[in-house]
Order: sequence, then structure tokens, then C-alpha cells
Amino acid sequence: MVSSLLITLFIAMLLPFLAKAPLAAAMQKAGGYDNNNPRAQQAALTGFGQRANAAHYNSFEALLIYACAVFSAVGLNAVDETAITLAWLFIASRIAYLLCYWLDYASARSAVWLIGMVAAFAIMARAVLM
Repeated sequence: MVSSLLITLFIAMLLPFLAKAPLAAAMQKAGGYDNNNPRAQQAALTGFGQRANAAHYNSFEALLIYACAVFSAVGLNAVDETAITLAWLFIASRIAYLLCYWLDYASARSAVWLIGMVAAFAIMARAVLM
């Protein structure tokens, strides 16, 4: 069971890099990827590029919360079927979150963000309370 939970963590670790691809494409489209000062270029993006940038950085933010939840569940020996289900719910919500951000579905994006955060915090809460 622990390996299943760690697989979801590995996928969550990959998501910020998956989210970078559309951002890099938007940067390329906006005059070429500025590798000397990419953050300044990213800050100047609008529309899709701006959303891709936000999705990319939010993926790192969510990863920190999720990793803490996973490590707590593993460290406190609280990995069970419910934790695994919540973990896959987190992954599904994060993929949906990226798609919603890229496609500019703001309300749906907020809803799937909330689902993912509730799943991560539930993993942590169950670990602490078990």
C-alpha cells in the first residue's frame, strides 16, 4: 500500500514539469523563450500564457502540501485504502485543475482545486488522528 501512495507522490512531482510545457510554448510564441530572464518574460504574458504560468507555479505550491500529507501518512503508518483513494482523488483533481486553468474554466478550476486540497488535508488529518 505504501508503494501505491508513493506512486501518487511521484506523479504529483511530475505535474509541475508537465505544466511547464504549455508555459514554454506560450513563451516561445511571445517572441521566443527568454532563457536569460524567463521570469520577467513570464510576468509579461497575458491570456493563455498568464494562465499557464499560474498553473505551473500552483503545481509546486500544491506539491508541498501533498508531500507533507503523504510523508505523514507513511511515517505514522496510516496508509490504507482510504488514504490511497484520497491520493488518487488528489492526482485526478490536479490534472483537472491544470486543464481548467489552461482552458480558462475559472469556476471549475476553483472547485477541483478545493477537492484536491480537501483530499490532501484529509490524508494528513487521518494520519494524525488514527
